[in-house]
Amino acid sequence: MDVLSDVIALVRSGQARSARVAWHGSWGQRFPSAPGSAGFQVILEGSCWLIPPSGDPVALGAGDVVFFPHGHGYALADDPSVPPAEALCDPLEDAELFVSDSRGRDGPVTVTLCGGYRLDLRHAHPLLRDLPEVIHLPVRPGHHPELRAAVGLLGDEVGNPRPGADTLVPALLDMLLLYILRACFAQAATPAKATGWAAAIADPAVGAALHAIHRDPAHPWTVQALAVQAGLSRAAFAGRFTALAGRPPMTYLTWWRLTVAAGLLRDSDAPLSEVAARIGYLSEFAFASAFKREYGIAPGKYRHSLRA
Repeated sequence: MDVLSDVIALVRSGQARSARVAWHGSWGQRFPSAPGSAGFQVILEGSCWLIPPSGDPVALGAGDVVFFPHGHGYALADDPSVPPAEALCDPLEDAELFVSDSRGRDGPVTVTLCGGYRLDLRHAHPLLRDLPEVIHLPVRPGHHPELRAAVGLLGDEVGNPRPGADTLVPALLDMLLLYILRACFAQAATPAKATGWAAAIADPAVGAALHAIHRDPAHPWTVQALAVQAGLSRAAFAGRFTALAGRPPMTYLTWWRLTVAAGLLRDSDAPLSEVAARIGYLSEFAFASAFKREYGIAPGKYRHSLRA
């Protein structure tokens, strides 16, 4: 698997939810902070203003996407001077997978599509932690056509549910999250401003090593073996990986193996010996010792704590 797919598969928990709302006339809506989640807003029709947690208001137009990777609070309004009301639209708190609503009666109409994803922060990857609190992806001709297509499909399904929508909407929400993150990293990885994990994934050598680790974490990787994947000398690879990924290659490998193990303990009933083998440990004892060093608890107790 590639790095981004792996990260999303482990950090996502539960089902995402969405809401399509038509706002009429003068309006303002506050969306509170939601730790352990990520959310988005898409302007399907009309225009409005984003009032972020900090900084100046941002004008949004039809087709714009705004992503909140850390669940920070924000507000939307037809005018930045309008005092926002407390949240009445919170897709993560709604029992339905998707809802469609209308607020107000007269005046100009703005239609928004909001959504939220539950995140298991125990498995948070530094790739996600690197992201800023607000990401604005303005609509521009020829940019991110897949993202625009996913937005259109999701907006149609939520606004006009038909047979099969209960299956299609969650799939489209997952697709939208990946397209948003792709766009974020493509934007952040431009040569002039590439930093952190956007730069690590975009770097041909470090990216090749990361993909090798994620493709087969159980393989008996060494720094030299990963350097071969990267096409660099051992010393050059180790320095480059550490500089971009923020930790040495073997430290990252161990951390990722144990992160995968934690996900297996959460999502499967595989015995500890099988979990150990699937991440490259030759014995259950060695795996348990490494897991306890990382998580402060034995793997069996960790699994029990998730299901208590």
